[in-house]
Amino acid sequence: MLSANNNRQSKFLEISPVKPVWKPDLYKLQREAPAPNAICLETMHPNCPLQYGLEYHGVLSSSQCEKLLKKDGDYLIRSSPNCSNTTYVLSMMFDGRIVHYKLYYDEEHYVNVNGKRFSTTGELVLDGLVTNYVELHAGPYIQLMHNLNCYENSPYMTLNRLKRKALQKQMNNVTTNNNINNHNINNNNPRRISNSNNLVIIHNNIDYDKPHSFKTQTFNGLNWCEFCGNFLWGIIAQGVKCEDCGLMAHSKCSERLPADCCPDLKRVRGVFGVDLTTLVKAHGTSIPFLVEKCITEIEKSGLDIEGLYRISGFQEEIEQLKICLDKGGENTVLSCRNQDDVNVVAGVLKLYLRLLPLPLITYECHPALIKAILKQTLWEQIARIKDALSVLPLAHYNTLRYLIRHLHRVSEHSETNKMTIQNLSTVFAPTLMPAPDLSKCSEGSLPDINNDIVALQNLITHQEYIFD
Repeated sequence: MLSANNNRQSKFLEISPVKPVWKPDLYKLQREAPAPNAICLETMHPNCPLQYGLEYHGVLSSSQCEKLLKKDGDYLIRSSPNCSNTTYVLSMMFDGRIVHYKLYYDEEHYVNVNGKRFSTTGELVLDGLVTNYVELHAGPYIQLMHNLNCYENSPYMTLNRLKRKALQKQMNNVTTNNNINNHNINNNNPRRISNSNNLVIIHNNIDYDKPHSFKTQTFNGLNWCEFCGNFLWGIIAQGVKCEDCGLMAHSKCSERLPADCCPDLKRVRGVFGVDLTTLVKAHGTSIPFLVEKCITEIEKSGLDIEGLYRISGFQEEIEQLKICLDKGGENTVLSCRNQDDVNVVAGVLKLYLRLLPLPLITYECHPALIKAILKQTLWEQIARIKDALSVLPLAHYNTLRYLIRHLHRVSEHSETNKMTIQNLSTVFAPTLMPAPDLSKCSEGSLPDINNDIVALQNLITHQEYIFD
């Protein structure tokens, strides 16, 4: 048996260099794994717990198990003479010897030592047999395939290049559509598109770093890891899958993937509550299209409206427009015919920013920003503010710059709209800044956001120097 295993492992090691092809060897091993065979009593044991059936044999010693379990895959459930009455043991024959595992049950599922949850003991045993068999016959190969840092030559990179080409094509379509919609192209740089307010939005060659959003996944049918090209073995929870781009990988392989997820627009559910970087990468834009649409419409129709951003729009209309943007995306038409419409669009913009999973001014940036405004001289403050903003993800930085410049233009109309820089900062500080630690607030008091307001005032007042 040992010699055969060594020959099999040598075979695996010979094909170890990662190539952009699917490798069926681990799938073949899974098919060779022994099948579970429950050794059952003819009638239910009188002390059988509810979650177990004929597989439960009562109190049984290890030596007694040896007489009942004859071949690989045979298993039974018992109570050990050396354990308490509430401890149950799974005894199983594998690789010619009997192994014993404690059984865990959470009132709904059987749970193994790795945290996997199963509906039946048969599924638990099958997954254990497959995993043990594959690891026994291909252990060194599995360790090697997880450690190889060759994603440049992996199936992942092959597929990723195709995704990037599709993304580039989509971005080019965005550029064309913007040109059709009366945007002026900057002749000095064809990748830059300026709208009527001279706001430069870069739509081409967007390459924001974005990590994958992996979640443990149970795969049905035949599926392969896109990093190493090997079969995702096991019965349940065989690996992970990215919620944004659909990439599948072994859990350990996923740890070696770069932060270059290319979200698939079909997988991005709506607009509101979606990670900002995910949204812009999926749509091929430098800032969220919603932010651009809302600000463009507000600047076209509402800069002189009194109480802009302070006076709320009708909540029902805000919710209706939110639904339209979630469903229609970039094709949603915004049209402000009166003051109420402008307030609705402004309300939608604030709602979008408020629902971001990661605030526009992130948790990492926020403390550094507050420290920056405590510096003595203005130029020290500006320098430290710029340092604080440098830790923002690029999509967050570009969006914040676009928004702050818009708020500065709003403040230039403060004689008519009554929205000074201080008023705007008071309105937007709770939306843009992470909520403070409420546990540190004294009983009956509200969180102090004065420093947040001052920091935002500095951003708006000195935006020309901060975002140079």
